[in-house]
Amino acid sequence: MTTRRSFIKSAGVAGVAAASSFAAPAVHAQSTIKWRLQTYAGPALAEHVIKPAIDSFNKIARDEMQIELYTSDALVPTGELFRAMQKGTIDAVQSDDDSMASPTEVTVFGGYFPFASRYSLDVPVLFNQYGLNEIWDSEYSKLGVKHISAGAWDPCHFATKDPINSLEDLKGKRVFTFPTAGRFMSQFGVVPVTLPWEDIEVAVQTGELDGIAWSGITEDYTVGWADVTNYFLTNNISGAWAGSFFANMDRWNELPDHLKELVKVTFDSSHYYRQWWYWGGEASLRVNGTKMKLTTIPDAEWDQVEKAATIFWDEIAAESETKKKVVDIFKQYNADMQKAGRPYRYN
Repeated sequence: MTTRRSFIKSAGVAGVAAASSFAAPAVHAQSTIKWRLQTYAGPALAEHVIKPAIDSFNKIARDEMQIELYTSDALVPTGELFRAMQKGTIDAVQSDDDSMASPTEVTVFGGYFPFASRYSLDVPVLFNQYGLNEIWDSEYSKLGVKHISAGAWDPCHFATKDPINSLEDLKGKRVFTFPTAGRFMSQFGVVPVTLPWEDIEVAVQTGELDGIAWSGITEDYTVGWADVTNYFLTNNISGAWAGSFFANMDRWNELPDHLKELVKVTFDSSHYYRQWWYWGGEASLRVNGTKMKLTTIPDAEWDQVEKAATIFWDEIAAESETKKKVVDIFKQYNADMQKAGRPYRYN
């Protein structure tokens, strides 16, 4: 027989258990998602081109996710960034396709593809309105990499120890530059040199390099190259460096949708930061900078370089259907800008 006392006792235990199940659900511990992202940029440059966006992401994501930022060559050499990300050794990358040696059909267009852009705003318009996003997404998805977004950096200019006032002055100059830019400019006598990013300043000082064609004047001042070069050539190879954020596809797919969105938004803020930081910096340092003298190759002579670029485009387009598709987009875009006139194009 069940006594009144034992009934009350058992009922009480059941009641406590029921109350616990409703009032205090079990809490499952969830560890913070951690990504390691390596940028192409050295420490001084990373302070502007990536760190503000990473700081913002980490502040908002808090204990849900944190991104650890590593600067140029910190974990792997820049030329091995793609493979390391593809394998999952690192989770994400900020670089241009060319520098990280992506094995894709679009790699040649990363960094400074000669005269593909006139201004920095050309790059996001080409990706977001002229179809480059879809091409990049397709190319990288095949290889297990997520192309998150592309943006613009600074224009490409020569910073040199000796003055450049004509195409003749470029002949024999040993210059640190991007693979495709070097391939293009070699027809004018430039000797492209590949070195680790952090060795460039010393290489100019020791005479191993005669100059640098890796950036605009803002970076020359920011990273210390303006301290070892004497002249800045105002003619540029391209109006803006095109670079992107990438991630290992498996790591990207593991993220919940709200964190994917946060990654996109904060990385877009990095693209926006660079738009005004470079645009204002390039003009200000040309006007107010004291470390380098400005030189210019006359327009009539520099026109030879611009005409050579159209031939170079056709050579690249002949290499594959995908490359032809990208070159056709460049041609259509630049034709549209030319027809649009001022302020899109002035000549």
